Amino acid sequence: MAKVAFLGLGVMGYPMAGHLAAVGHDVTVYNRTASKAEAWVEEYSDKCTGEFYAAPTPAGAAADADFVFACVGADKDVEQICVGEEGAFAAMKKDAVFIDHTTASAACAREMADKANEYGLSFVDGPVSGGEAGAVNGVLTVMCGGDRAAFDAAEPIMQAYAKSIKLLGEAGAGQLTKMANQICIAGTVQGLAEALHFSMEAGLDAKGVVEVISKGAAQSWQMDNRANTMIDGEFDFGFAVDWMRKDLSIVLDEARRSGLSLPLTALVDQFYADVQKMGGNRNDTSSLIRRFRS
Repeated sequence: MAKVAFLGLGVMGYPMAGHLAAVGHDVTVYNRTASKAEAWVEEYSDKCTGEFYAAPTPAGAAADADFVFACVGADKDVEQICVGEEGAFAAMKKDAVFIDHTTASAACAREMADKANEYGLSFVDGPVSGGEAGAVNGVLTVMCGGDRAAFDAAEPIMQAYAKSIKLLGEAGAGQLTKMANQICIAGTVQGLAEALHFSMEAGLDAKGVVEVISKGAAQSWQMDNRANTMIDGEFDFGFAVDWMRKDLSIVLDEARRSGLSLPLTALVDQFYADVQKMGGNRNDTSSLIRRFRS
């Protein structure tokens, strides 16, 4: 078993850190709201056999860890916990590995990888897919960028909360892969929303339509897991619209830097803006169908 730290105990990080505890690792946690870190320690101290601590700073959490994991909000948050005041890098022991599960820009990942190297550390960008349910159930998909040796060392630890883990290339490759993932999701959810709207307006039993077409080429994870709740107007779960818009802004910024046109992604991003204007900021991303019901 390893000594690990987890920085950021949000919707994703809290259960991910819990899986690390459940398999026997010693875990020190840090969260910007300290009471949440303390609650995590209290919860898992009662469930698991390892040693668990809450630290007041990223540096305090990272000091003795072999592996430091993070899942925070955006580029600025990654930079703050890595190299800001009381950041983790300056406190980590040589040859330790920092694994960042935040969905951030590829530029941020490359910059943090360079900074980590200056401190004699390794950095892996490892954004995840699978949402809150995937984190809770320990079946996330992790897409990674970074050094092969660092990835090989961290992969067995990540298996505590992941069903699929793959190294896609050098630093930033994980973030670029997550962008491709979000492009696919945006288009798929919009297509599903339109299909359900069409079916209902045509007077069909929309759930019956889904039952049939989900057995053919139209099938998708979104259809299997979100079609019926979209029909029923249930959006209180999963990945929030605000988070999706943050991710799509990263995608569209990267596309502009690369001189690429992503017309469907840009359009769906504006549709999500419409949902936000309707008060759906915390709705699941499947709430795109709300635009047809306003």
